Amino acid sequence: MTLYLLRRAAFLIVSLILASVVLFLLLRLLPGDPANSLLSVGATPEQIAAARHQIGTDRPLPEQFATWLGQLATLDLGTSFVSTLPVGPEIASRLVVTVPLTLLAFLLAVVVAVPVGYLAARRADRWYGALLNGASQLGLAVPVFWVGMLLVTAFALYLRVLPAGGFPQDDWAHPADALTSLALPVVTVALVMSASLTRYVRSAAVDVLDSDHLRTFRALGSSFAMAMWRHGLRNAAVPVISVLGIELATTFLGAVVVENVFALPGLGSMLAKAIAQHDYPVVQGVLFVSTFAVLVIGFVADLAQRLVDPRLRGAVSRRDR
Repeated sequence: MTLYLLRRAAFLIVSLILASVVLFLLLRLLPGDPANSLLSVGATPEQIAAARHQIGTDRPLPEQFATWLGQLATLDLGTSFVSTLPVGPEIASRLVVTVPLTLLAFLLAVVVAVPVGYLAARRADRWYGALLNGASQLGLAVPVFWVGMLLVTAFALYLRVLPAGGFPQDDWAHPADALTSLALPVVTVALVMSASLTRYVRSAAVDVLDSDHLRTFRALGSSFAMAMWRHGLRNAAVPVISVLGIELATTFLGAVVVENVFALPGLGSMLAKAIAQHDYPVVQGVLFVSTFAVLVIGFVADLAQRLVDPRLRGAVSRRDR
């Protein structure tokens, strides 16, 4: 298991390095000159050249990339071309919105999807089981921003019980106000994510309910609840845990999109503004942090899956030997 952890950690580091290379190159392939965001309309070629020299985009690409890697090695995400502020602290200040939004939406999606997915599998021959299955399929086709606009129309414009957007200027100094501002964004992301997660939970539950070991345990005189607790839960959890990791990463990325719908001062608005201004350090920093979060979530989900399933631990031990 130790060797597996070392290999998995090495794979995580290599993935981060490759992601940094891809992010750096893709940004430089996009049309537009970041120096233009520092100048007014009608700037002379000399002024543009001076702006490029100021922000360092006139240097060769290998030199720029080496500088960025050196900054990453010291946990420095660079300085914004436009605001001249450090990118790292700015991202940290935005995470106080994005991280709670992601975690709350993910927890709500799990609370909804697990019982609904199990019920859809357990009562697949009933009308409400088919209805839940159809509703989850429909939810997969609904764009998250469209759900957000519907909720804003219903609860903010007509019922006027929740704010349409924004976030308190003092962040979490007043938790009730902050949670109220996140209510609609959390429900928006959770509804879309729960539809996808419900499908996976239903599939895992169907496999367990139709399994031979569950029928054998029932034939030995055990109740259905005890059979599910002793054997069904763990077998169903193995595939679901890997999916939970993917869904958590997807929830994080979905939260970044939804932030623009609800005008939340999170990573989403920061990224959109930086892309419009061609602010390379900010775009690179936000995308690198997002990539790092996705990779770490996958790493943790992989470890959790092996802790739950002893067969995977055995396979890892045999490969280590």
